[in-house]
Amino acid sequence: MFESANLPHVMTKDEFEAAETRLRELLLDAQFEVAEQRRAAIMVLVNGSDGAGKGEVVNRLYDWLDDHLVETLSYRKPTDEERARPGSWRYWRDMPPKGRIALVLGSWHHRLLRNRALGRLDKNAYDNALEDMIRSEEMLRREGVHLLKIWLHMDDREAQKRLEKLREANGALRRPAVIEWDEIDGGKARARLTDAALEMIEKTSTGNAPWAVVPASDPHYRDAAVGDLLLQTLTSAAEGTPAAPSTQAVATPESALPRPSLVSALDLAKTADRETYSQELRDLQQRLTEATTAKSFRNRGLVLVFEGNDAAGKGGAIRRVREALDPRRFRVHGVAAPSDEELARPYLWRFWRNLPRRGDVAIFDRSWYGRVLVERVEGFAPPEDWMRAYPEINDFERQLGECGYLVVKFWLAISQDEQLRRFQDREAKPFKRYKLTPDDWRNREKWALYEQAMTDMVDRTSSRLAPWTLVEANDKKFARLKVLRTIVERLEA
Repeated sequence: MFESANLPHVMTKDEFEAAETRLRELLLDAQFEVAEQRRAAIMVLVNGSDGAGKGEVVNRLYDWLDDHLVETLSYRKPTDEERARPGSWRYWRDMPPKGRIALVLGSWHHRLLRNRALGRLDKNAYDNALEDMIRSEEMLRREGVHLLKIWLHMDDREAQKRLEKLREANGALRRPAVIEWDEIDGGKARARLTDAALEMIEKTSTGNAPWAVVPASDPHYRDAAVGDLLLQTLTSAAEGTPAAPSTQAVATPESALPRPSLVSALDLAKTADRETYSQELRDLQQRLTEATTAKSFRNRGLVLVFEGNDAAGKGGAIRRVREALDPRRFRVHGVAAPSDEELARPYLWRFWRNLPRRGDVAIFDRSWYGRVLVERVEGFAPPEDWMRAYPEINDFERQLGECGYLVVKFWLAISQDEQLRRFQDREAKPFKRYKLTPDDWRNREKWALYEQAMTDMVDRTSSRLAPWTLVEANDKKFARLKVLRTIVERLEA
């Protein structure tokens, strides 16, 4: 992979000054166009050997760009706040909005290589993580994030000599340098690092997010090459060209064949026993309190997802769950249409940033499934977007499960007649009128479309780690007990 990078790549001072003059003008023009259009975010991932000049490259780009529209994202060992959440959380937290450029040091690639070099990942785990990375980067591309993945290549012995020249006898540095691999010590660990880097570049250099291996021995050539790569990326983003052409065919979302809905298989006539309801409710709430305050829960997190028909009783079910939780340890997130800030970032960003710390609970009243429900039915998202959302959601929830989070998802189903009765009841009561909107009435006309979208959603996203629970909700008391019982049994299991 590095054969050509090992050949001499040198620029004279005059050649570099001529290239710099050209690049500065073109980079600024392209940067301002991207900022004005706000159609794409740019992430420049600067990776490579210590001593190859990662910090120098970042500083050079600041010289050539308008620094008001640039930010540096640097990641080292996770903080306590970051360790309390899934590993990818910190990258989603800092995702740049469209129109801006982020220069990233210590990206998700660095974390993975570090763990492999230190022997914390075996071959199978490393290969699986690379596959996950490919899917995540493809999702970012489709969401308008242009990734420029740079590997500054330098022979390891030469890089070590450069670092030695920078250090005083007491270990202090004579000038700033980005040192990220200092804990990879010893011949075996460094050999594993080199092998892992080669494998990562080979496997994750896709047509949509290729790696650019830049020879770094000559600083002039290195900086000019990185500047030219960034210019290509900015130009592509400004022209509205995808980061790379997609070669994946989008599956046909609709079928002419009739399909039964999952709701039609539910017995919506189920009811709770009125005489024992209150006692059952108290018992289940007590079990939920015990499960979420036990020592074993401190290293886990609970994510509850509530979806369902309008007026299906999600709020009432959530209230019964809330009553059993320590108010300091949970948050309810009511999900509505995305804000401008959220639209400026990839779709899942607003959900990643609201994940709870381990030991806490997040309750989502509506959720990331809006893309495959309301956005699909109302035409807010084209078929290629909501079709790709299924595997993206599965990846998201699988990452949560692998990090010790329990994802419990509910669909509360009611009949059309029961919905009409509840709408009329809301209209008649002043303190309930706020719950009813013109959209609720319009959605009744699309009942069959929502039912089909719900069936597809459950078919495609009910996994072993995060299965869907369909709740017969014509009787609110029955629904509340089923919700609590499901949560408690999943926690206790």
